[in-house]
Amino acid sequence: MIDEHFQLILEEARDGMQKSIEHLAHELGHIRAGRANPAMVEDVRVDADGAQMPRNQVATIIAPQSDLIVIQPWDKSMLGPIERGIMQATLGLNPTNDGVLIRLALPPLTEERRRDLTKQARSKAEDAKIAVRNVRRGAKDQIGKTFKAERLSEDMRYEAEDRLQKATDEYVGKIDAMADKKEVDIMTV
Repeated sequence: MIDEHFQLILEEARDGMQKSIEHLAHELGHIRAGRANPAMVEDVRVDADGAQMPRNQVATIIAPQSDLIVIQPWDKSMLGPIERGIMQATLGLNPTNDGVLIRLALPPLTEERRRDLTKQARSKAEDAKIAVRNVRRGAKDQIGKTFKAERLSEDMRYEAEDRLQKATDEYVGKIDAMADKKEVDIMTV
């Protein structure tokens, strides 16, 4: 049984590691696989009346086909700003404005582009692993400080560090699984 101070440190570490996983899932959602995904344009900023707004506050987005994204603004006067926002986001997509909707046709991915996207996904996964390891390092430092301040037993400290390492290994495994799944999605023609 470990001390409640150590337990609190471990819970905070797990929360931090979980946030890294959630951030990675968000980042991987923006990487294009073989089919259209509304998340690809989720973070596009739109200049609405002088203020930068997220695209989701000015329009609805759907992916009716595997190679098409359709954006329907709630106010037709927002067509131009949405189109400019997409072009400024450097997504590599050319918006088509028909006066009612904006269509984004996704060209088929080449083998080279698929490899580049896979590298990008692996890079984001590595960033998430680094974040998890940073959480581990911070928690391990806290465990050491608490051990000295509270004069707790060595066994409790080792148990807490062991649980911390197991949590780290668990989250790194989840990150690897997410990256592998995204790689398969990208490379599937």
